[in-house]
Amino acid sequence: MKSLPFIDLSIVIAYLAGMVAVGVYFSRKNTSADQFTKASGRIPGWAIGISIYATFLSSNTFLGVPGKAFGSNWSSFVFSLSMPFAAWVATKFFIPFYRSTGEVSAYTHLEHRFGPWARTYAVICFLLTQLARMGSIFFGIALSLQALTGYPMSTIMVVVGICIVLYTVMGGMEAVIWTEVVQGVIKTIGALVILYLVVAGVSGGMPSIIEIGKTNDKFSLGTLAPDFTQASFWVILFYGFFMNLNNFGMDQNYVQRYHTTSSAKEAAGSVWLCVYLYVPVSMIFFLLGTCLFAYYQGNPELLQTIKMQVAAEKLPGGTTDAITNLAATLTPADYGDKVMPHFMVNKVPVGLLGLIIAAIMSAAMSTISSGMNASATVFSVDIYQKYIKSDLSPKQSLRLLYIATTAFGLLGMVTGIAMIGVKSVLDVWWMLSGIFAGGMLGLFLLGMISKSTKNTEALTATIIGIVVIIWMTFSTQLPDTYSHWRNPLHQNMIMVVGTLTIFLAGVLLTRLRRKEPVEKDVLLHSK
Repeated sequence: MKSLPFIDLSIVIAYLAGMVAVGVYFSRKNTSADQFTKASGRIPGWAIGISIYATFLSSNTFLGVPGKAFGSNWSSFVFSLSMPFAAWVATKFFIPFYRSTGEVSAYTHLEHRFGPWARTYAVICFLLTQLARMGSIFFGIALSLQALTGYPMSTIMVVVGICIVLYTVMGGMEAVIWTEVVQGVIKTIGALVILYLVVAGVSGGMPSIIEIGKTNDKFSLGTLAPDFTQASFWVILFYGFFMNLNNFGMDQNYVQRYHTTSSAKEAAGSVWLCVYLYVPVSMIFFLLGTCLFAYYQGNPELLQTIKMQVAAEKLPGGTTDAITNLAATLTPADYGDKVMPHFMVNKVPVGLLGLIIAAIMSAAMSTISSGMNASATVFSVDIYQKYIKSDLSPKQSLRLLYIATTAFGLLGMVTGIAMIGVKSVLDVWWMLSGIFAGGMLGLFLLGMISKSTKNTEALTATIIGIVVIIWMTFSTQLPDTYSHWRNPLHQNMIMVVGTLTIFLAGVLLTRLRRKEPVEKDVLLHSK
């Protein structure tokens, strides 16, 4: 962090040291796997709510959302508007169910309903989703800190990753939750500080920003037409509902927290607290993107610097003329993710910059740490103890969780490094999560709602759903000769269609099975 003033560097170092110190403090309590994964059920509901909010408010939100709003409009905000609907379903049905089972893993129920294959499939989908999430978040934090420090993105990911691994491994779930409470406060303050600085830098202030936003259609929530081939209002709403239902209803990150409270009522209250915090704060990040658009409209020379930087990254080793020509063709969507880091480098005063860097780190660390803990828990319970060795001693269980947590942290870093060069971090995360989570949610809903569905129908429906998801994901790569076989729907519909395919196919197969004995009986009597 050679380019940072001493005071800002001191703030960042103090923040990182504080996070590790929390891990050291709670490490004394981690004497069992139950303490490591569930904090022995002693965390107050309000702390859980803030920690869930902090997990939602990742660096994908902190950097990706302003970048998305800068490059297009507020259509992605519809994702946040879908949260209350998903939260209602989760608190009414899912939380009481999990609390009654007492199972720390969200996926044990699937084995009880359909057999070991269902549990294994859901676990694989979850772990792939976590790697995609952690990778995109590592990438997001490195993208901003590279602009502030000049260090390679891969180096930044490794340094930040080591700190996350340290406090997550040492402190377990209790450290994860309490650090997220602090991180949730820091990142919210950081967002408000940046918003104030941007508005103050625009001539005419907020009225001027609103006028520029209206002129350029920046406040649009997408077309209300029933169009599912583009990111319309309905596409984002349906995607948001199913993805948030997956988050609140069966994502191990959240399910695990429901067991850390003393009652189902406190667990439900924590989900609603998350919603009440996240919806308005996410709107602040969309407003921030629009404010940045207005700011750079009034400072075209700064915008040209960003365009040249992005063009140089796209043409490594290219001539000045080639880079300049490419820069002239770039649209706001091509460089939206670069705008906020550039503003912070050039316009945030000394002292505040350290706070904002800490806020960006908080945005990344809160989600990554919970993802590491949840992934390690799932690996330990659903894979290692299921298929490798079930009779682990308490000491062996704890050691396994330490090793698995470290391993998933390292894998998340590698995934983030592999994402270097992507166009939009938010788009990448939404696409990958939709692919991996769609089948998992469909199977889970089938198990909970259709009580008479058996193993054979569930397996057949899942195979059908996987085929549909694979087709929707990769058919866009087909050559023009086979263009009629391409998926015509927007990529965010993969989550929606994949979920509904598995659920509806399972229900249909179950009804067909019920009819068969009746038809056979009728034939016998007719003879």
